[in-house]
Amino acid sequence: MPSKPVRSPVAATHDAPPPADHAAIVAGLGAHAASVSPKYFYDALGSQLFEAITELPEYYPTRTERAIFREHAGDIAAAAGSGCTLIDLGAGNCEKAASLFAALRPSRYVAVDISAAFLGDALHNLKRLHPGIPMQGLALDFSERLALPASVSAERRLFFYPGSSLGNFTPPEALRLLQDVRAQCGTDRPGGALLIGIDLVKDEKVLQAAYDDELGVTAAFNLNLLNHLNAIIGSDFKPREWRHHAAWNGAQSRIEMHLEARRGLAVTWPGGGRHFAAGERIHTENSYKYRLDAFGRLLQQAGFSGIRTWTDAQSWFAVCLASTGTPSA
Repeated sequence: MPSKPVRSPVAATHDAPPPADHAAIVAGLGAHAASVSPKYFYDALGSQLFEAITELPEYYPTRTERAIFREHAGDIAAAAGSGCTLIDLGAGNCEKAASLFAALRPSRYVAVDISAAFLGDALHNLKRLHPGIPMQGLALDFSERLALPASVSAERRLFFYPGSSLGNFTPPEALRLLQDVRAQCGTDRPGGALLIGIDLVKDEKVLQAAYDDELGVTAAFNLNLLNHLNAIIGSDFKPREWRHHAAWNGAQSRIEMHLEARRGLAVTWPGGGRHFAAGERIHTENSYKYRLDAFGRLLQQAGFSGIRTWTDAQSWFAVCLASTGTPSA
């Protein structure tokens, strides 16, 4: 896809939203059960709101994963090896990857995120703190396919995908992404691997609170998606006419987030529109929760082997290192 610089001095690329985004959004909104991809959460404000969510007391994934990395950084680094090209998928503010720089000692850092402005600012600040590590930013959408440009170093690659972001994908979609990562590790380069965080099945009350916090930050994050849609497709959504809804779907092993119309209303966009009845919903996100044995099988099905796992004391969250089956150092 065509690209342009995000911010100097960090080499970064940015892809403008392609026409396919417009068509996909309109198709999703027009479906019998309306839906929008969660990737559209992440305009500049949405990225900032998500960072606020990670600091909430109800939102356990970030602090639990952070504690696992803090406690097991040495073991993880020993298993992963040092001197890799660290490729951070969904990098956000880059803090999670940066916390592992001392242990992993990457030769190069590549941050990948859908929000160009947020990524550019994060890398600009990170470069000042770690001037000895070459850095590259890629503002791209890997929700359909993961294909890195030739500018990304081909030396041993360690993909980093924390935060259980894989849970936003259905199991078949998750498998496809993991297969893409495995392919990008290469068959001619020794030691490629994936370091991934994954949320585990747990008490429903804990899950529910994490996606419907008392302060309403997650609600604001969900509702801001409507502002982003307005910017992309020229629609006239009014966030105050909608409410946030989150619920656990045990049969599917996932949290579902929706936006629910507070009353009957019409939304228009150039060339089209739709009426929503009171209580009608737009499905905005799934967050699948895994059992460790099932997730291990998924990694193996994607072509990984030599899987190592670290969890917290409550087994709420897991960090897995999955290798390509060749020596890591």
